[in-house]
Order: sequence, then structure tokens, then C-alpha cells
Amino acid sequence: MYFLSGWPKRLLCPLGSTAETPFHVQSDPQRTFFAVLASARLSIWYCRPSVLIVTYKEPAKSSSQFGSYKQAEWRPDSAMIAVSTANGYILFFHITPARGDKYLYEPVYPKGSPQMKGTPHFKEEQCAPALNLEMKKILDLQAPIMSLQSVLEDLLVATSDGLLHLIHWEGMTNGRKAINLCTVPFSVDLQSSRAGSFLGFADVHIRDMEYCATLDGFAVVFNDGRVGFITPVSSRFTAEQLHGVWPQDVVDGTCVAVNNKYRLMAFGCASGSVQVYTIDNTTGAMLLSHKLELTAKQYPDIWNKTGAVKLVRWSPDNSVVTVTWECGGLSLWSVFGAQLICTLGGDFAYRSDGTKKDPLKITSMSWGAEGYHLWVISGFGSQNTEIDSESKSIVKQPGILLFQFIKSSLTVNPCMSNQEQVLLQGEDRLYLNCGEASQTQNPRSSSAHSKPSREKSSFAEGGFESQSLSTLLGHRHWHVVQISSTYLESNWPIRFSAIDKLGQNIAVVGKFGFAHYSLLTKKWKLFGNITQEQTMIVTGGLAWWNDFIVLACYNISDHQEELRVYLRTSNLDNAFAHVTKAQVETLLLSVFRDMVIVFRADCSICLYSIERKSDGPNITAGIQVLQEVSMSRYISHPFLVVSVTLTSVSTENGITLKMPQQARDAESIMLNLAGQLIMMQRDRSGPQIREKDSNPNQRKLLPFCPPVVLAQSVENVWTTCRANKQKRHLLEALWLSCGGAGMKVWLPLFPRDHRKPHSFLSQRIMLPFHINIYPLAVLFEDALVLGAVNDTLLYDSLYTQNSAREQLEVLFPFCVVERTSQIYLHHILRQLLVRNLGEQALLLAQSCSALPYFPHVLELMLHEVLEEEATSREPIPDPLLPTVAKFITEFPLFLQTVVHCARKTEYALWNYLFAAVGNPKDLFEECLMAQDLDTAASYLIILQNMEVPAVSRQHATLLFNTALEQGKWDLCRHMIRFLKAIGSGESETPPSTPTAQDQPSSSGGFEFFRNRSISLSQSAENVPANKFSLQKTLSMPSGPSGKRWSKDSDCAENMYIDMMLWRHARRLLEEVRLKDLGCFAAQLGFELISWLCKERARAARVDNFVVALKRLHKDFLWPLPIIPASSISSPSKNGKFRTGNVAFVSLCVGELYFTTSI
Repeated sequence: MYFLSGWPKRLLCPLGSTAETPFHVQSDPQRTFFAVLASARLSIWYCRPSVLIVTYKEPAKSSSQFGSYKQAEWRPDSAMIAVSTANGYILFFHITPARGDKYLYEPVYPKGSPQMKGTPHFKEEQCAPALNLEMKKILDLQAPIMSLQSVLEDLLVATSDGLLHLIHWEGMTNGRKAINLCTVPFSVDLQSSRAGSFLGFADVHIRDMEYCATLDGFAVVFNDGRVGFITPVSSRFTAEQLHGVWPQDVVDGTCVAVNNKYRLMAFGCASGSVQVYTIDNTTGAMLLSHKLELTAKQYPDIWNKTGAVKLVRWSPDNSVVTVTWECGGLSLWSVFGAQLICTLGGDFAYRSDGTKKDPLKITSMSWGAEGYHLWVISGFGSQNTEIDSESKSIVKQPGILLFQFIKSSLTVNPCMSNQEQVLLQGEDRLYLNCGEASQTQNPRSSSAHSKPSREKSSFAEGGFESQSLSTLLGHRHWHVVQISSTYLESNWPIRFSAIDKLGQNIAVVGKFGFAHYSLLTKKWKLFGNITQEQTMIVTGGLAWWNDFIVLACYNISDHQEELRVYLRTSNLDNAFAHVTKAQVETLLLSVFRDMVIVFRADCSICLYSIERKSDGPNITAGIQVLQEVSMSRYISHPFLVVSVTLTSVSTENGITLKMPQQARDAESIMLNLAGQLIMMQRDRSGPQIREKDSNPNQRKLLPFCPPVVLAQSVENVWTTCRANKQKRHLLEALWLSCGGAGMKVWLPLFPRDHRKPHSFLSQRIMLPFHINIYPLAVLFEDALVLGAVNDTLLYDSLYTQNSAREQLEVLFPFCVVERTSQIYLHHILRQLLVRNLGEQALLLAQSCSALPYFPHVLELMLHEVLEEEATSREPIPDPLLPTVAKFITEFPLFLQTVVHCARKTEYALWNYLFAAVGNPKDLFEECLMAQDLDTAASYLIILQNMEVPAVSRQHATLLFNTALEQGKWDLCRHMIRFLKAIGSGESETPPSTPTAQDQPSSSGGFEFFRNRSISLSQSAENVPANKFSLQKTLSMPSGPSGKRWSKDSDCAENMYIDMMLWRHARRLLEEVRLKDLGCFAAQLGFELISWLCKERARAARVDNFVVALKRLHKDFLWPLPIIPASSISSPSKNGKFRTGNVAFVSLCVGELYFTTSI
């Protein structure tokens, strides 16, 4: 979602003394200017470039009267600032532009430079404006001011005497009486508010508050730690018209921040957690949505030592929230509680030598434009700075830190949820995971991550089409596209971005107009007419439809809302655009097949059809209105709609629909309303319209049913319009990201063999599951979730001098963003098995069995269930492991899956595992029958630790003989070492192996710790699953250069191995397999010459020379001897028969002699 990038920047403040250290920063509503407060100084900074514009310094006389500055609040039009002081004064400052066309930090270009002409209003965009800052009014409230909050045209002030003052921005009290909080009734909900209790004591006052426009009220924190929400029952703001609700379980509140888009109130607590509340639409009560808190598993050293929450700030797009604590640290969370970043662990908290850093203490912070920067005033300074004699000459100036972020395009342009690419947008660049569009990715370099760490599982070799699995996962590096500097100069910041389905073209939207980029040509395309660009403001995002860019914009020159379509291949000019006028502003836009769906400011949804047209030489697209749907009765405020999309998902699957083609049509509208996913599907209860009877040019669409709530706490929604009969479960499902609650999938259920389903069974099911990464895209057919994760690099070792202690490279690690992915299929299979939907799980698994990492999916599912059940401290009434084991037996990878899981699991859990999957001796024999010797070798590790040595030797002998027959020489060498290790003896007798009929118990995993045998299992844990390796207890020659070990050892075990080797060599020699005999001797270091001397009169004796000769020539591919033609034409001469050349083979002392008898 949001990711840190690089090092933070430091802006130095030109201060005269340490008393003027800045402590508060507040951005204006447009996030263009920033007010920075010191004790007697007000400074205005500009966003881009980040420079100081003007400073007002309070005279010493008036400063002693007013007291030090405390807080600042901007008027909505950024023309005035209200500053509160320690002695209860409010100072109103007017901000006015300097006279004349004056700007600061103007660039200087050489004469004749093309930049001299510039673009319209280039100074406004490239230079900092010159401003005048003047104090106009002073208001004395005669009590310390606790909080300031701008509310429309008024300023709401809370004082320490328990009063609320509503003040006009011109410094007038509007003739209204201040409201005493003791007169405002509070209750647990609005239904009983009239009979609610009052605060009840005189010293109660508001400590912090923030206004929520979509809830029409104030989230407040009182000085005693209680929190609440105050709202007027009418438009009048008086004590009689106010009432409040509060949760009874929060008594340690410290601060508050509200999220207008999701209607959430985040209350920081003294315990270090943040409790996020929402308002119940029916009762008006405050309901706990979720908590933001560090866990002991992730941060064992600091999770309960952070101190109270100091600040909470939502991002400008309301998709993430930053939290900081009194003891230091900065964390970033998604809107529903998924942790993205925390500086209390890892390289943020520790130096490269392992010593602990002092945490970053933040006194104030404020988000910059579009969330690309976080302005932070830190408390590093004099508290933790050691100044020795060498560094006393260095002037340490306190400053402002600018943390730089890049974010997912989903935060501002949710139509990207229909794509399978990950697109991140930064201040001046884009990050793509689709790689080079002009290059072919190597499929063998693909990898999947089962965890967000660096654990990888290699994919099997195989080719993929372009923009498929190998392209999207080809490597961990991003394809970075630098946004055109020409476009950025006059249109910073970038607000929206979108990529087409092929991953070859990108479009970006800034302050005005838009631009698009081709990854094939590596060129940007901008408006040729700069005036057309500057008179166009994109309001509802943009999307790609084939080669066309569809966007909703406001035409400044015509004062008209419009829907425009531009062709990518044509010049970027309005003359080549198709323009459709709209009556209301468009807030959201999305494309589904050949339909465009828009959500407008009047809470209505409009569907358009889009088609390609060829009018002479120009190619354009036509748009026609299909249907309008009013949502005003369901949506209280249009700003609450997060995303809107058209899908083919419905409560019925494709089999039960009356017409098969309906499965591919637009069936429903998915609306994310403040985290609540609402579905409106087509009403097919009436008579159906046949496709052949209807005119395709006049499509009559069915009305929509009333909305149905599918899920809560939804951040993102993914669906696809593609169809695949082999993977219908995955392609017809709906995928949801739910923040800290993980992901959910609304999965269709299909009957086997297209049988008619039962009417009482649901045709879809919602399955929750947790993943270890934040999802940014879903690969539907590949059963993968794509994401990104922050990684850090330490460079503090480069700075060894004490004078460099305050360098940002020492205080902070360098942050990079890496691509990551995770398999989710095993989570879905497990959830289906838990719900006794094994048939559906089998259908889903069989459809994905061709995936290269499918064996890893089965192994993950078996391993996770085993770990949870075998280590559970409580009895499990209905264990899942037997069901999972039975499910895995349906696949030919069953034997490999079990042994790979066992090899990666603690020995203490093996009893529980094999009680469910079967006796390892039986599984070993199955591997031999299936000729899977590598897997059978892995089972020997299991048997060696769970059976007596005699049983292990017996099975090892079977495997050794089979490996000799099949020429598996590496395996033979390992088996020789294994047999020698067994011969060394094990005094302990391992427990007997449980049978498959034994029922596993929840405590069975721990009963073997006292009987654990550690002969060879220690090395088995570090061995890959597809290799067989044992501890080398005795050396073994690996080639023909090996020494003669068989005669130098007189132990019984060596003699036993020699007997098996001799028996195999004797059989090879008897069958005249001399080539195999040579390979056998060379690979295993067998002393062939001495052995042949012994076998000269036995196995080396040739009884049938003709058969031996033929086999010898066939084995070595030698040509047979040829009889001369003269001998064949004249079989007898002079009455005597002549014999041809007869090859006589004599084998002796390891040499082959050929003698010719005449």
C-alpha cells in the first residue's frame, strides 16, 4: 500500500537560538503550504520545492503577554492561520501574496534556452510564491487552549475550563454562547441519549478533538482518558442540540484522528495501542472496528514498552494511518489494521554492529501532497546527542525530516483491481512488476514466496506466454519508469496512474491533463497543445480499454463535466478524442469488457457501452448510455464510496443460470461503501430476453436487485472477466483484502460431473484466510498473490567518526521496495476441508495440479495443520490432519509430500504425523514398488529414527539392491555410508512406529522427547527435500581412485556390504554385462582386478561363447566380425572344409584376449 523509499530528507531551519526549535507542523487543506511553529515564531514552508517562504517572529514584549505558541490551524481557503498560545490567546494571521508578479527561487536559464519561453503559469508551478504574513486579530479566551479545529467557516476551540467556543474566522464569537461540556448528555448510543448521564464533575475538558464531515460530529478525547463522539441533532450548534456517545471500556485515551472516507475514529491509548471505532448506523453507538497494536511475536523487546500513543495521522487518501509513541518510533498501518512499516525493529532499531539505536522521537507530523511525503519534526536533538571535543565546532541545527513514500495505484485509482500487475507510483516515477515489455523473460528464473521473507520455492521448468507467470515473477527487481519531467513541471503531483492489461502502456494524471508511456518504444506522449492540457482536470480516475484511454474530467474552459476516450496510437489532442458530456461530476470510473461504469457525485451509477469505430482514416471509440441506477437511498455521502466495479459474479454460478452466456455478462455491481462491500446483481426473476430476439444495437439491460452486504472491513476487491473451464473456481471467485483480518474469497461451489445441485445448498461460500504479505494484485489462474515489502540496507559502517553521528545515513537505514508473492491455494483447500467440502477441494486442487508449485501447496497445507494440531495444548475434538492426509492420497505426489513434510518437521511430531498418513515402512515399500528411489531414500531417515537398527538395515538393503540394479550410483554411495552408520550400533531402542489405525491425539506430539534418537537425524534437517544425504560417519571413496577399503576392514558390517557388492558384480559378470560392471566398479571404487582373479574359475568362466560374444558387441556397440566373401562362396576346397575366422573370447585376470583359430 505505502512503502518507505530511500533516506529521509532534512530541511534545516535558520534559527537564532535553541529556544526557537520547531515543535509543531501543520499543512493547509490543499497540502501546498506548511505552518511550522516555534515558541515565538511562525514559519510558512512550500511543498515543492520544500523551501521556507516567510517567517513571523513575535516581539519579546507581546510574547511574554501571549505566552509561547502551541498549535496552528488553517482556514479552508488557506488565507488565514489561527495560532493558539499558552496564555489562552488565539492569534489570527492573514496570508496574502506579495505585490506584483513576484516569486521566490526562480530558475535562471541561459539566453536562447527553450525553457525561457516556458509554459503558461510556469512560475506558479516551478517557483515558490512570495507571501506576506501579518497578524490581524487577537482573541483572549482567558483559559489555556487545548485543541483547535476548523469546521467549515468557523473555528471550534476547546479550553481547559471545559468550554467549547465556536469562533468565526474573522475573530468574532458569532454571538453564540460557549458550550459547557458538563451540560452535554452522554450515553452508549443515540437511542438513549436523552436519558444519558452527564460528565458529572467540574474539571473535565477536551484534550484532543477532530471533526468528521461524513459523520457530522467530533471525535473527542477527555483529560481523564475517556473518549467519545459529539454530534448535533440539528444544524444549530448549541448545548441543547448536542449529544454524545462513548464506549465504556476506553479510559486511557491520549489522542484522536478521524478517517472521513471510511467513517473511522482512531483513538490512541496510554497502553500503546490504537483503538479504531465506527458509528453504528442504526443505534448510533460506537462500535470497535479493530485495534492497531504491536505483538510480542514480531517485537518481543519493545511491544509493551512503547509508552502512550503520541500522534495518529491519516494519509490524504485515507488509506493508511501513521502512529507514533511517547518513547519513540513510527509505524504505518492500512485502514483496517494491516501493519506495513514499523521503525522499532530490524535495521531501524539496531546498528550494523548489533548495538541498539535510540528510537526516533516525533513531536509533530503532517502528510504532504498525495501522501508522497511525511513532514516530521523529531526529537533527536540534544537529548541523545553526544558532543565530544572533536565535534563541538559543529553547529547542530534542528530541522524537519521529510520521509518519502511510494504507494500503490489502488489507493487512488481502484479500477486497477481488474489488473494482474502491481503498479506503484511515486513522486516522480512509477514501479512496475511486468518487466521489460520488449524482452522475453526466462521462465526458469521465476520463484514463489511462501513467506514475505526470502524463502523461495523454485518453479519447474516450462514455457509461459508473455505477461504470464514468468513475466510477472521473473525477478525481484522493479521496472522503474521515470515520469516525464516536462509534464511534471506544470502538473505535479501525480494523482492517478493506470496500466493496460498487457502491461505495455501506462497513463498518469497530474494536476492538469494526462500523459501516457509505452514500454515498447520507451517514449512519453504529451499534449501537443499545452492549453488543452491546462484546461482539463481529471476527476474520476482513468482506465485502459484495449488501445484506448477512458477518463472522466472537468473542462475548465466550457465549465462542463465530460467523459473522454483517447486513442493511444494517435496524437494526444482533443481533435482525436471522443467526448461525451455529463451532467454531474464523476468520482469513480471502471471498465468491464465493453462497458464503462461510473459513479457520480449525485450518488448515481451510470453504465456506458463502448465500441471501436473507424470513421475514415481516424479510429475512435463510441460511448452510449446504457443504464442509470440511483443509489442515493443507500449512500449518505458520495465521498464514502471507495470503489465501484462491474463483475460477472453473482450468487448463482454459471451452471445454474438459465442461459449459459449470462455467465460472461455483467451480472452485478460491486460497491465498496466505507469498507462495506455491497453487491447489486441483475434481477432475473421476470421474463428473460432471448439474445437472438433483441437488437444488439439497442441492448435492454435488466434492472438490479436491492443491494446485499457481502463483507465488512474491505480495502480492495479483485475480480476478472476472463473465462477458463479448467479453473472456474478461481476465475469466477471474488477476492477481498480485509487489512489485519487477512483476505477473503467468495468461492463458487460446483457439483461434480455437472450434476444438478441441491436447492438447499449454497452455491457460494465466503472463506477467510491469512497471508504474510499485503496483497496488491491477484493472479487468478496461477493461485498467487502479488505484493511488495520494504527492505532496509545499513550504511552506518561507512561513518566511523563521532562527528557523523547525526548523519541521516547513520540514523536511518536506506529503504528499498522489493517485489514478493505468496501462494494462497493451500489456505483455500484447508478452509474447504474444515467445512466438510472435500469434494469441492478436490475439484479445485485437480484444476491446479499442473501448476509447477502444486507439490509445495500440498506440503504447506500438511505442514501447517500438523504444526497447529500436534503442538496444541488443548485437546482437539475434531482433528483435521486425518482429513488432510486422506485428501493428499488422491494425488500421485502423496509419498513425496509426506516425507518432505516430515523432514522439515521436528522429530517429536513424527508420531502424530504417521499415525494419520500411515506406517513409514508401508510408505517405503510403496516407493520401491513405484520405482521412486529418491523418495524411498528419504523414508530411510524416518525409519532410522523410529525403528530398531535391524529394521533400518533390512530396508536399506532392499533399497541398496534396487539402486544397484538401476545404476543409481550416488544413491548407492549414500546407502553404503548409511549401512556403515547402522553397523556402528545404537544402544537405544526407538519406539515402535504407530499404525495408520491409531487415532492421533493432540498431545501425542510431545511423548517422544525422552526417547528421541539422535544418530543421524541431526544432519537430516539441513538437507533439501529432493536430496538424500546422511551424516558421514565413515569415509567412502567416490570414484575409481578410491583406496582399497574392503580388505582393510574386518568388521562384520563391511563384510556384509562386500557380500552385496560381490553378489551384484557376480550377477553382472554371469550375464556378460561388462559395461555395467565397469561402471559399477568405477563409481563405487570396487577392486575389479583382484575380484576377477578370485572369480576366474567361477563367475568369469564362459560357457556359451557365442552368446557372450553377441552380448559383448551389443553392450559396447561394436560391429560383429565379417566372414570373407570367398569363404562363403566356396564352402569346400579340395574336399576339405575351411572354417572362417572364429573369435574366441577368453576372460582372465580382468583382461580381454581375442585369439583367432584357423
